[in-house]
Parts: sequence; structure tokens; C-alpha cells
Amino acid sequence: MRLFVGLGNPGPKFARNRHNVGFMAVDEIARRHGFAPWRRRFQGETSEGTLGTERVILLKPMTYMNDSGRSVQEAASFFKIAPGDVTVFHDELELPPGKVRVKIGGGIAGHNGLRSISAHIGNEYRRVRLGIGHPGVKELVHGHVLSDFAKADNDWVATLCDAVAEHVALVAKGTDATFANRVHLAMQAKGFLTKDDNGKE
Repeated sequence: MRLFVGLGNPGPKFARNRHNVGFMAVDEIARRHGFAPWRRRFQGETSEGTLGTERVILLKPMTYMNDSGRSVQEAASFFKIAPGDVTVFHDELELPPGKVRVKIGGGIAGHNGLRSISAHIGNEYRRVRLGIGHPGVKELVHGHVLSDFAKADNDWVATLCDAVAEHVALVAKGTDATFANRVHLAMQAKGFLTKDDNGKE
């Protein structure tokens, strides 16, 4: 069994924030793969289904980003899921918009959601890093992640979430590089990434 966690903040005020792209991605996974209706538990919302041969629990913590780890720990403990079988989908400032990288462990790059999860379950979980771009200077980061995607961003955000959902069974199988490459090719086919980028970590 796998636990796939999308990070974001709850409520309509935050729904289109850049910080909520993790929520957007797991919502699309649930929709595309016919997962069960979302229900409230583990201080979050969960939906269950299968990806390929793997049973997967989707989780959206409703604790606000900075306390995401409490919800993740509850769900992981209940289902006896080891950190290595936890995958977190989150916004990544250090990647260009629409770019995806996958890594296991490593630093948290100032991301408060990851900081909370690492504090609760350790650091050896998988991260699917969804690029949102950097505003250029550190002082603008807070406002950047907590503001909505611009209308001009809607097409690439929708394409990204669609591509992640289409190929996410590869993450459940553990073929991370293939997943990242497939998402990259899907983005490139729609004209959102250049040919000199690739999907590898």
C-alpha cells in the first residue's frame, strides 16, 4: 500500500494558490483514476483506489501547510505505511513552472510542509516536486506562494496536473525517472518546456 500526500492549505481562499498545486495534483489523480469519494479523517481528507497493481491512499492534510506532518503521521500509522512508501506532491520554488523532479530524502529547501512531515515521520519519503518558479528575491517568496496562479498560468497548470495523473502509476511502481520523463514529454508536447530540459533528478 502507498500513501500519496498532496500539500496545500484548506478552504476556498487558498484553492488556486501556487502553494496548493499539490492539492490540485492529487485531486486530478482521484478524478482520473476513479478513486472513492473524499472523506474526512486523519485531520485531512482521504480517497482510496488503485494505480496499476498498487493500492493507494490519497491524503490532503487539512491542518494548514505548516502542520501537514500531523495528518501524514496519523494516516501512515493507521495503515502501517513506512516512510519509503509515502510520496508527497508539493510546490517547488527552485524549479521552473511546469517542471517536475522526483527525489527521495534530502533537504526541504525551506518548505514548511516538508519540514513538518520530516519532523513527524523522518526524511526518507519520496517527493514529487512540482515547479512553480521563483519570484526572484527571497522577500517576495511568501507572497508568491500564497497568491493565486495568474490566468496565463492556467493552461500549463492544468496540463501539469493532467500529465502527473496520467503517469502516476509509475510512481506507485517506483519508476521515478520514467515518470518524470513522461511528464516532461507531455509538457513539452504542449509547448510548455524547452527541449534542453529533461525529467531526471
